[in-house]
Amino acid sequence: MDLAALIGTYGYWAVALGCLLEGETVLLLAGFAAHRGYLQWPVVVAVAAAAGFAGDMAFFLLGRRFAPQILARWPQVAAQRQRLDGWLQRYGAWVVVSVRFLYGFRIAGPVLIGASGMAWTRFAAFNALGAVLWAVLLTGLGWFFGQAAQALLGKAQHYEGWLALGVIVVALGYALWSRRRARRGAGPGQGR
Repeated sequence: MDLAALIGTYGYWAVALGCLLEGETVLLLAGFAAHRGYLQWPVVVAVAAAAGFAGDMAFFLLGRRFAPQILARWPQVAAQRQRLDGWLQRYGAWVVVSVRFLYGFRIAGPVLIGASGMAWTRFAAFNALGAVLWAVLLTGLGWFFGQAAQALLGKAQHYEGWLALGVIVVALGYALWSRRRARRGAGPGQGR
């Protein structure tokens, strides 16, 4: 099976799965794949927005239902509560849109907002807006990266598979390194 068939077969599933959790790297790669013609950009955006929305709704509902247990189990999330509560008082529901763009708050944000008592309908409305903006911006960056790479590489298309593999390996390595660093550190979002 060649690279195009592999991405065409599993690409949208990978986007959905990646966006249920963190997703930034997945979205950049999906935007690049859409530029290369392996995936359709509007479908990538729709899948990413839907999965990002669903993931954040799940984390919101977990925070709503299990806040005491979550905050006791993960003190690094509890440490962010005061900061997020201040943002909610100052900016209101617009915080829901912004937390998906803030390092350390991608998952902790919806959990803490759920614990804050915000109405789920209000969260859902702003979450939908944030999910669409997030999907469009990050896949768009991936698309434009693909355009820049094409301009730089020109006709070196026979290296495309190796280049894609290299990008994936570097992205996964960075994601693993970041996750390991966050687990060793004081917690997500602190001092960053």
